[in-house]
Amino acid sequence: MVEVLEQIEEEIHHVLCKVKAEDMERFAGELHHGKRIFVDGEGRSGFSAKGFTMRLMHLRYTVYFVGETITPAMEAGDVFIAVSGSGKSQNVVNDAEKAKQKGLRVLAVTRKPDSPLAKLADVILEIPGTVKGDAGEERKSIQLLSSLFDQSLHIVLDAVCLELSQRDHVANDQATATHW
Repeated sequence: MVEVLEQIEEEIHHVLCKVKAEDMERFAGELHHGKRIFVDGEGRSGFSAKGFTMRLMHLRYTVYFVGETITPAMEAGDVFIAVSGSGKSQNVVNDAEKAKQKGLRVLAVTRKPDSPLAKLADVILEIPGTVKGDAGEERKSIQLLSSLFDQSLHIVLDAVCLELSQRDHVANDQATATHW
């Protein structure tokens, strides 16, 4: 079992080393307290996206997860963050199209920079972890489906939040005060 954990750790490390710092900075640069942020994702990637949404709330951003009952209508000037490893998740792509039509900045977090989702995006944050459609030489993981992408996604989005907390001068005790 320890060998499997070491292999997973090595895979995650390999992916994180390939995430471009300038892409993370550009992505974080789009997020400001004066803008409402809408986050979207499905499946396991969606769970990581929800965790990211929660952490942005802890940092005192006005943020909503698409599809929740309290999510208001999007308006021009808002920011839309779409998470899809394949970049083909139909609901996420449709929501990104709607956001684009309404005048939102669209940020895509994906493994596939040439995907339908990425083509809609103003900013792309590529996380080069294996996703479920990868096969043959593209498949660079011992793990099932999109596990490597999802694990790396969680870490990268947490790193973005850490950068935002430092940029916005939000200390841990301040973030804790917003926690349920």
